[in-house]
Amino acid sequence: MTKNDHIERALNRLSELRHAEPSDTATAELREFLRHRSNLVVAKAAVVVRELRIVALIPELVVAFSKFMADAPRLDKRCAGLTEITSTLYELDYVEPEPYLAGIKHVQLEGSYGPPVDEAAKLRALSAQGLLRTGHAERLSEAVQLLADREPAARMGAIRALGVNGGEAGVLLLRLKVLTGDTEPAVMAECFSALLAASPDKSVAFVANYIDADDEATAEAAMLALGESRLPAAYSVLKEKWNRSVLMPVKRVLLAAMAGLKLEEAIAFLISLVESGDAKTAAAAVEALCIYRHNERVSESVRSAALTRKEKAIVEEYRDRFGS
Repeated sequence: MTKNDHIERALNRLSELRHAEPSDTATAELREFLRHRSNLVVAKAAVVVRELRIVALIPELVVAFSKFMADAPRLDKRCAGLTEITSTLYELDYVEPEPYLAGIKHVQLEGSYGPPVDEAAKLRALSAQGLLRTGHAERLSEAVQLLADREPAARMGAIRALGVNGGEAGVLLLRLKVLTGDTEPAVMAECFSALLAASPDKSVAFVANYIDADDEATAEAAMLALGESRLPAAYSVLKEKWNRSVLMPVKRVLLAAMAGLKLEEAIAFLISLVESGDAKTAAAAVEALCIYRHNERVSESVRSAALTRKEKAIVEEYRDRFGS
């Protein structure tokens, strides 16, 4: 049997264990898989441990992490093992800082068809989340450095970490990140969302400052983040922006954001646009409301409003989006 056959058998067995009960037998098997030479097997074993929440295997996870980290470019291609182990340690509430301190600094450049790719960006992101939940004295200092990381995935991970586990200091650092900006719209979007989740009362007005940003991607990110927040105060901001907007691309973003709020007031407003807005606006409102196609009450209201109009563009949009 070849090496690949052994790995394939191990991966298949791990797929079976994902559906097992967290018994002593399963724990013993997973312990052996965490000692496997293949980083792919160890990575999948870590996933199963995480899903079954077998905290008894935390020591084996830490040992496997240390083994890979000792020579990661050779032992752990694409950081597969280190990344899954770190995710599992975090999910199992492991609060010793050593693995996270190692992971947050790890860079692993590997060859690709173009320039070398840093395969450790996600690991650094997860490590920031874990480290901020420990009592390490330099946890904030270590995490904040990722806000300037070369890789967007690492920056976004640091933002999530500061939002969830950074406390008031984390919120202030996220505000500073927004004020200094980022070249990646997704990073700005992550900042807006993290602020609204971590400090909703203080962040709606702050994020609202960016819905008129000169950079269209930043403005769109701010609007959509307000929509995802599901905060009543965010609806007021979005509605005010709607009342002074004339461009359809901006209106489409606002409609999507208001639909995402999942507030009765916002849903009622969108349905009113289907009932009495101009044809383009009504069709755009139907498009935004399609996230409610499995909500019988809302979908019936949209159906009634759209079909009553008897305008081809609106009716076709409804049938395309709601399937009836």
